[in-house]
Amino acid sequence: MKQPKVVFVCQECGAQSPKWMGKCVECGAWNSFVEERAAADVAPGAAANNRYTQFSTSSTAKLYAEVETANAVRLSSGIGEFDRVLGGGVVPGSLVLLGGEPGIGKSTLLLQAAAHFAANVGPVLYASGEESEHQIKSRGDRLGVGAAPLYLLSETCIERILEEIARLKPALVVIDSVQTVFSIKFQSAPGSIGQVREAATQFLFAAKGQNIPTVLVGHVTKDGNLAGPKALEHVVDTVLYFEGERHHSHRVIRAIKNRFGAVSELGVFEMTGSGLRPVANPSRLFLSERASGTPGSAVLCCVEGSRPILVEVQALVSTSTYGNARRMAIGIDQNRLSLLLAVLEKRAGLSLAGDDVYVNIAGGMNIEEPAADLSVVAAVASSVRNRGLSPSTAVFGEVGLSGEIRGIPQAPLRIREAVQMGFSRVVLPAANVQRASTDTLGEQQECELIGVRTVGEALDTLI
Repeated sequence: MKQPKVVFVCQECGAQSPKWMGKCVECGAWNSFVEERAAADVAPGAAANNRYTQFSTSSTAKLYAEVETANAVRLSSGIGEFDRVLGGGVVPGSLVLLGGEPGIGKSTLLLQAAAHFAANVGPVLYASGEESEHQIKSRGDRLGVGAAPLYLLSETCIERILEEIARLKPALVVIDSVQTVFSIKFQSAPGSIGQVREAATQFLFAAKGQNIPTVLVGHVTKDGNLAGPKALEHVVDTVLYFEGERHHSHRVIRAIKNRFGAVSELGVFEMTGSGLRPVANPSRLFLSERASGTPGSAVLCCVEGSRPILVEVQALVSTSTYGNARRMAIGIDQNRLSLLLAVLEKRAGLSLAGDDVYVNIAGGMNIEEPAADLSVVAAVASSVRNRGLSPSTAVFGEVGLSGEIRGIPQAPLRIREAVQMGFSRVVLPAANVQRASTDTLGEQQECELIGVRTVGEALDTLI
């Protein structure tokens, strides 16, 4: 009998080698090769029986103008913030990947969504490879899950899970998690690159072939990426990241990829004793403990997806004790902070070379858009001069290397959010003032818009 071929596969990028290697030559990862048995050679003429051919439904090309489109009705999960991130609801036949750190609340959120879905849409199959049915039931009792057609399955074998899907024909399937399931066709351990690829592919075929929306839970590595191959993100339709600090009560779901909606959409939740509660007004949550008039504090109106959110930017500037100034940023890019401090020294005349500078986005939010530049500059300058900004002032704008304040997108949306939160004065780029005044005319007349062109002009206006 012919012995099966053995190969070594990198668990980071999927590269194969006939022998074990300490370092992967493709991605540079160390100690990432795991022994796996290669698939048996396919005999001539056996291609028609390949299990992957079952997904193919069309073998002839169609003219673009002759293709008919059907607008599928989205199904509500019963959680407004979760539906927002998905683009308006669950699309039938879609494959969704939800990733996050251990203990962040992925299983709690999906159990709540599954219970709402089962009560309002149809039966749901919740397959868990990490918990037993009794453990899931105890959590459901704490979350207040009532009598609904919610089926629990403690199973890690893909083939048995697919059999239950074919038997129950559920309206939604939840797999918790994709790293724990395995196929009997492979000899490698669960979580290996071969098993993860096989699991994602099989669940993709089941979702598309039977028109059943499926949610996969993915673990996050110490590097912050989804465990398993990066190709897993290309297989699924939607990739969601569950973020949040353990020491904060709020959690954030961010859409990284979405074939059926906008990317970078944001959903905000608050972790309570009875589960995750959607936050309809995140701005009020992030500004609830803000101390007005304190030096080193500025209010920024950022936009995440289609949602404007007001957050507090805090800065602390103190004299360095050891002669080696420190730069620390939480919630914004460290390199971006160094760039803005250089602009302040060169263009605004502030001496920061011998000072420690600490910048923090209160509440644990992560801000990546350039519109946060002016608020960071204002907070740092306020801390240096030890003079607080007006409590009714919001700030946003991009800062260039020559000290100019550049225009930003969606300025009217930010202004409306600031006015709704009680701010009567907004400092923004001069390029956005005229358009913002026209778009918000008659609705935001009580808000004073102050346009600035340079960093020096902005600091003179604010402080």
